Amino acid sequence: MTNLPDPSKSSPNIDNSNYNLEAISRKGQSSAFVMEEENPEDQHLSTLSYFQLLNRQHPNKSVNTNRTPMTMSAIAFLILGLAIDNIWLEMAGVIFCLIASLPAIWLPVQLLINQSLSSQQRSQFIAVSGVVAALVGLANITGLIEGVDPGSLAEWTGALGQILIAILAVYIAWQQYVISKDLTIQQNTITQQQTIDTYFQGICDLALDDEGLLEDWPQERAFCEGRTAAILTSVDPQGKAKVLRFLSQSRLLAPLKRDRHLGRPILDGNGGYQEDRLNGVRVIDLNVMLAGSDLSDTDLRWTELSEANMVRANLTRCDLVGANLSRTILYEANLAGADLRGVRLFYGSLETATPRSRGELPNYQTGENTGAVVEKANFTGVQRLDEDQRRYCCYWCGEHSRKTIPGGCEGIPNKLGR
Repeated sequence: MTNLPDPSKSSPNIDNSNYNLEAISRKGQSSAFVMEEENPEDQHLSTLSYFQLLNRQHPNKSVNTNRTPMTMSAIAFLILGLAIDNIWLEMAGVIFCLIASLPAIWLPVQLLINQSLSSQQRSQFIAVSGVVAALVGLANITGLIEGVDPGSLAEWTGALGQILIAILAVYIAWQQYVISKDLTIQQNTITQQQTIDTYFQGICDLALDDEGLLEDWPQERAFCEGRTAAILTSVDPQGKAKVLRFLSQSRLLAPLKRDRHLGRPILDGNGGYQEDRLNGVRVIDLNVMLAGSDLSDTDLRWTELSEANMVRANLTRCDLVGANLSRTILYEANLAGADLRGVRLFYGSLETATPRSRGELPNYQTGENTGAVVEKANFTGVQRLDEDQRRYCCYWCGEHSRKTIPGGCEGIPNKLGR
């Protein structure tokens, strides 16, 4: 018998803790072990006794690895009994073979079962076996088995086996489908992120010149808007949120005050650009890009969304903390469960602020025509809605939406009139 290396006396360059038994069961290698970080110089350790590894997993159960002589003797007895047709030698050989062999394979089989099936799956398998045994016993007690033709019983057993094999095939096919679907989702996520990164780089190249200032050429702004419109229709809600946060933090959505002759944005003296809500020019104007968009469960904190057309947009459970929604069209938008803490819905005074109008310019001092259009919006379960926001929504959301506002609108007039 080949002498196996003792792991306790192995080379100091080898870390025995790297032997990973869990990797064995995943790859179906029940007779070998796998190293987490395999070194070509350590290939000779592949003959390490599997029973020693089992003893590590079961320290309270010793495994006798010196059963080979006993097993060989039992096999010799069995062969001799078969040769001379002696029933007693045959029985002795069978018994000794079982006694010598079963303990050696029991622990590997037990380890394989424990690693292949979860505790719940093992319990379910035992439960199914118990039900089958109970049905067989019940049939025997009631005498049903005695009245069954053996040939018919064999046919039923064969049919049941075929059904079980078909069920197993369906289960395997379903598992393959689930794995394939997960891999497809992961690949789509990676591809989408690469697309978004390429978009970011392209926008930066178009929006910045050699001096690092935002360009004012209309053609470049048109290209930026075209790229933005294209990508917002090809990514999922999380991807849309990433694009909007990038554009907002880059000041590409804000109306910037510009030099009338050079077209350059004017600095505010504090390391940023001045805004001009009334006459400022946005590098990218969202217009109707977000109409009907799904932005549910996304992070849009401190995002510049003013004057965007978000008709029938899905903003359920969206984090809108600090977002600017002034003059935003939220007609029939779904804001259920959204966080509206610090959201700007209007400028100026609450009592004089009104929703935007097509034919009238906004007055950012009094608030006229600076408010968001919230008619028929769904405010069910919105979070952290302050008093001014609640009153504005009650003023201008209409009778249908007033019923969905947390806290109700009792005593607050409906200025919308419908």
